Amino acid sequence: QGRLVESGGGLVQPGGSLRLSCAASGSAFASYGAAWYRQAPGKQRDLVAGITRGGATNYADSVKGRFTISRDNAKNTVYLQMNNLKPEDTAVYYCNRLTYRITWGQGTQVTVSS
Repeated sequence: QGRLVESGGGLVQPGGSLRLSCAASGSAFASYGAAWYRQAPGKQRDLVAGITRGGATNYADSVKGRFTISRDNAKNTVYLQMNNLKPEDTAVYYCNRLTYRITWGQGTQVTVSS
């Protein structure tokens, strides 16, 4: 199935930016759509953004116009560019397939606070 390793999180002030990366090993993303999810404390894990194998994208309403998902199929890597971050974006961010999800990685913490 492969392994997923997220990175790029951190502490940022409101209005700031971060770029998350997800490195996949094996066949994790081969022939599959990929996505970023997030889970805030005490809440369920929600879909943030998805991208098909061909590059079509979709976003949660709360991040439209601020976040951009992209992928590099040759590198088996998916990115999430996050701009104009808000405190409500604070969460642990995970990547996985859009469907037929595999074992979750450790995630990367994003904290938006002044």
